[in-house]
Amino acid sequence: MSTDTPTPTEPLRALREDWERALAVVAHPDDMEFGGSAAVSRWTRQGKQVAYLLLTSGEAGIDGMHPDEARVVREAEQRASCAVVGVSDVEFAGLDDGVLEYGLPMRRVIAEAVRRHRPDIVITGNFHDSWGPGSAPNQADHIATGRAVLDAVRDAGNRWVFHDQLTDGLEPWGGVSEVWVAASPFSRHGVDVTETFDDGVASLAEHRAYIEGLGWADFDPEEFLGGFARAAGERLGVGYAVAFERVSLAWGDAED
Repeated sequence: MSTDTPTPTEPLRALREDWERALAVVAHPDDMEFGGSAAVSRWTRQGKQVAYLLLTSGEAGIDGMHPDEARVVREAEQRASCAVVGVSDVEFAGLDDGVLEYGLPMRRVIAEAVRRHRPDIVITGNFHDSWGPGSAPNQADHIATGRAVLDAVRDAGNRWVFHDQLTDGLEPWGGVSEVWVAASPFSRHGVDVTETFDDGVASLAEHRAYIEGLGWADFDPEEFLGGFARAAGERLGVGYAVAFERVSLAWGDAED
């Protein structure tokens, strides 16, 4: 991983697309939609398989709604959001929203999903301490999730880590070549989403109850996403883009 924040005008390199399966692992419903779902729509239109693992159901995310009710609402919104971008395989791990902790239990959940889905690429959200120089601190669940993802994809390939999972035909999977981090302040790669930007907007708009619960009465998904997508597009040389930090798991081939 790079330790130097790129300048706002530094060109982005296109992410490779010679892969077939991806698994997105994030903390909450809406995490992928606040930046990455337009890229997912591009990939599913290409015929790639993309599955989602949500570690929580976002049940603590709506102040005016009891978690038992919010869990049902937010899971439904996430499934509707995924349908917009061509994703039908959506799982909720049931961990507790707002109090996720990096550690073996979280790594175990993610490693098991990696072993079942056998992805080429794993996608997650920004796990750095902030969203960039001078920005607000990142949320603790995001930080714990992304850091666990990096370790769990390696755990999944080691037969002797969480070996009790290896029953009923489940085998180790060391085929994840890269982890792509959406909304990272260290993004140096990007994906052209000029043709699927509207899908990304529509997928975010499906999180109606959550957005209303935040009190964002004037929130415009198109305006919010458009600012980031146009800026990334300028760096990639296209109309709209989604930026990612690329973390290679190959020895000696780090983010460049």
